[in-house]
Amino acid sequence: MLASDALSFLRAWTLAPFRIGSVTPSSPSLASLITREIGPETGPVLELGPGTGPFTRALLACGVREKDLTLIEADPDFASLLSRRFPAARIVEMDAVGLRSLPLFDGPIVGAAVSGLPFRLISPRKTFAILEGVFANLRPGAALYQFTFGRRCPFDETILERLDLEAVRIGRTFRNFPPATVYRVSRIKSLKTYDWRLS
Repeated sequence: MLASDALSFLRAWTLAPFRIGSVTPSSPSLASLITREIGPETGPVLELGPGTGPFTRALLACGVREKDLTLIEADPDFASLLSRRFPAARIVEMDAVGLRSLPLFDGPIVGAAVSGLPFRLISPRKTFAILEGVFANLRPGAALYQFTFGRRCPFDETILERLDLEAVRIGRTFRNFPPATVYRVSRIKSLKTYDWRLS
């Protein structure tokens, strides 16, 4: 972790602790865990709340092309930093709740979504809107990968049921501060696989 990233995160957390959710960027161990099921065959990837980019770097290391990354970042300082670090990626400076009303893609072509958003600090109504927006862009069979510092899934069961989603724990790392658990969230009923390369 770069010292400058740690300072940037601490400053952002001080100004908006309920939006940032952590005083430090995610560790390489967590970044590796949350991206381990993603590869070059995944195609377009949507990232929510990338911050300083630890998951973004891990996605690139997994073989995802930088031009296939769409990064949704609400903090203007982080968005500017991401634009400099990942010039080929698409950086969208907005609240992730806007995914429900702002079409970013020509159909549901996204192969995976990775989230650094602190859903335990986000209201149920906003959580529902964000998940609805994410899955409107994911192709059938694709999943959202979300981490949490808590012992349970960060998404309330009633919200998952309303959206026909299921969350499966895929791993935990103690090499992060605090220790974190990663969940894969996907549709319970998947339709036939969408070939993003034909779009």
